[in-house]
Amino acid sequence: MALEKRPFKLFRNANAKIAAIPMIVTASVVFVGGTAWTVLYSFTNSKMLPRADFVGLFQYERLWGSAKWVIAIQNLAIYGVLSLIFAMVVGFLLAALLDQKIRFENTFRTIFLYPFALSFIVTGLAWQWILNPDFGIQAVVRGFGWTSFAFDPLYNADIVIYGVVIAGLWHETGLIMCLMLAGLRGIDEDIWKAARIDGIPTWQTYLFIVIPMMRGIFITALVLIASGIIKVYDLIVAQTGGGPGIASEVPAKYVYDAMFLSQNLGQGFAASSIMLLTVVIVVVPWAYLEFGGKKRHG
Repeated sequence: MALEKRPFKLFRNANAKIAAIPMIVTASVVFVGGTAWTVLYSFTNSKMLPRADFVGLFQYERLWGSAKWVIAIQNLAIYGVLSLIFAMVVGFLLAALLDQKIRFENTFRTIFLYPFALSFIVTGLAWQWILNPDFGIQAVVRGFGWTSFAFDPLYNADIVIYGVVIAGLWHETGLIMCLMLAGLRGIDEDIWKAARIDGIPTWQTYLFIVIPMMRGIFITALVLIASGIIKVYDLIVAQTGGGPGIASEVPAKYVYDAMFLSQNLGQGFAASSIMLLTVVIVVVPWAYLEFGGKKRHG
């Protein structure tokens, strides 16, 4: 009987499977093939055009010997950690406040979500003006009489990345808030009633009951934020241009500069491969624990 059922299962939904073949082939050729091609040519001495002049690990040694690349990795780590923490925390807190059925909820929700409708280029340019010491926050505060006030992160190499973080959080927190609010609205009202009857404080209800029930929402938000962190480029270009000096460089900008400005494809491919490896190291264990564990215990 088992042998008789296998062909039946194999050809179940055959039309859908046949229709998916072009997409599968395209994804395999474009993504898998393109990735393999990039990794392969990262071991070459390609300059303006790709060429099969293999030089082993030379491009990687040169990459990690570059101060610009090391600073880019450090900046990405700082930007990533702060973005993950603050976007999740602030987004959830805003959602919890809006979930209290406050007046003008739709207005506040629109205001908080509006920055996400803007491109990173517009966000970067807007915050470049806001943080400009001549006519931004610093100038406004000094106009009120506090002449010693100083706030010019974009012109200070030691803290410029934190100015970028502020702009990034302003852009993405509204989306996280909406996701969290949707999750909170999906919590059964009986759970809140039972918690109140049992005398459980509100903060404990959120921490030990509501948040674990919103696990899927948090994972979705985490994936969205992480994808934006890895590819952050236009925000840097619009807000700081990688400066002062190379103080706000990020890996994506390093790749662009190497490939299109320096015309060193081999170096750009090597940097791209390291970025890909970073994503794989993070995603594969998570995917295994998230889906492999469920399948194993299902």
